[in-house]
Amino acid sequence: MSPDTLLRLQVSDLAFLAPELTLVIAAVVFSLVDLLMPRNFDRSAIGWLTIVALAGSAAFVALQLGVDQPVSLLNQSYRVDDFALVLKLLFLVGTAMAVLISLGMKKEDLGGEDIGEYYYFYLPATLGAMVVASSADLIMLFVGLELLSITTYVMVGMRKRVSVSSEGAFKYIVMGGISSAFILYGMSFLYGLTGSTNLLEINAALRESGIDPFAALLYVAFFLMLTGIGFKIAAAPFHSWAPDVYQGAATPVAAYLAVVSKAAGFALLFRLFYTGFFQVGSTKYPLHDDVFLTLAVLAAAAMIVGNAMALRQQNVKRLLALSGVANAGYLLVPIVAQVGLFHVSGYAELVYYMIAYLFMNMGAFAALAIVSRASGHDDMRGFAGLYHRAPATAFAIVLIVLSLAGIPVTGGFFGKLFILLGAVEMKLFWLALVMIVTSVVSFYYYFGLIRQMFMRSGSEESPIRVTPALGVALWVSAAAGVLLGFFPGPVLNGLERLFRFSTDFFA
Repeated sequence: MSPDTLLRLQVSDLAFLAPELTLVIAAVVFSLVDLLMPRNFDRSAIGWLTIVALAGSAAFVALQLGVDQPVSLLNQSYRVDDFALVLKLLFLVGTAMAVLISLGMKKEDLGGEDIGEYYYFYLPATLGAMVVASSADLIMLFVGLELLSITTYVMVGMRKRVSVSSEGAFKYIVMGGISSAFILYGMSFLYGLTGSTNLLEINAALRESGIDPFAALLYVAFFLMLTGIGFKIAAAPFHSWAPDVYQGAATPVAAYLAVVSKAAGFALLFRLFYTGFFQVGSTKYPLHDDVFLTLAVLAAAAMIVGNAMALRQQNVKRLLALSGVANAGYLLVPIVAQVGLFHVSGYAELVYYMIAYLFMNMGAFAALAIVSRASGHDDMRGFAGLYHRAPATAFAIVLIVLSLAGIPVTGGFFGKLFILLGAVEMKLFWLALVMIVTSVVSFYYYFGLIRQMFMRSGSEESPIRVTPALGVALWVSAAAGVLLGFFPGPVLNGLERLFRFSTDFFA
């Protein structure tokens, strides 16, 4: 290969890595700006610059959408395909919403006055999530996961003067380290059995050689990795950290964990299990089927435990954490339902619900930020009488709650409906029944917020002032939930046109 050809290939690779490089450069520049900036200078400017960097990265991702064939980089360890690109857009939009919520809050609620690092820490965390979404190699997956995890450990503990924040950060880093160890240990088994860290090569080796001689080790590897990933997506019974960590973290950081970190966990699950274990097994050891049966049981447990535990919660952060546990179960259903087909529709359903989940959760945390800014606490009683103090805000919150509960006509409703129909199509009637029953149960605690706003009187009667940043975050989320509900077809059809797993995912 001539030097000119090699140079052209390197420039082309850099073009495909432009979204990630944008975040790297921005994080380095902003850290230097923060270091050189006078201490009395308002660091919120770094927050706005962070949103600009996220928008630039999203623009590069959008330009790459609709690629004819997946692009493999870095010795086949990094894939640029439409599934990864759509998830990257989701990560970037979710991060921008979390930063926007931060800009509407008091500085002391984020960690103090001198908190420039608070804003640009979102950039390496999101970079880690993007790396996970595109990885086709065990090493690359783990590097991306740890970049995301370690950064969020720091962000959770940034409110150093708040005892629940320190407690939450301690629990998060201990449980997160243990879960990462489980994942790495499971990966080591796959490498030892196949001699490769590339997921496509691992899958090919397992399918060609047969698994009977070492089936026990493969099952051990699967369950080890599932334990770690269960923590990352906060699915029961690996969810116990979530309520404490969400309560201790600043509201925007909790929103980030609920949306971006959870979505990255699903990207990790998809890359590992679908690429690594797809059609792997034998008559005696049907590993492929056992993998997805286990995921189905995990989905049912998450839906049941998450909704049941949320019923008695009065702290809204803890309630949203347990709601996230239940939603992890809902998001697992389309992955399980496509075990026999492995076609496009299941992933379009998954991503559609992820998009709806992004906006309804970011809206819920924006609403909490507005209420806690006025009341000084995160309890549900802070919403009491909100309709009389801020009618427009209360109306927007109603739209968000309706989407969370899955009431027609909202994005949350159609997201759950598409997932439910997919489960029924695959004859997973028991899983569909669990989904229906737990969704009905969730009405009680979601509508508890509406009951507080319209049917309870608060201790304060003065109007609530909503900062512009929080108002934009709240109304964008509410409007997006409604638009997804009125136009579900174009969004779902657009996702199906983008995803072509049946023909090119294993290329």
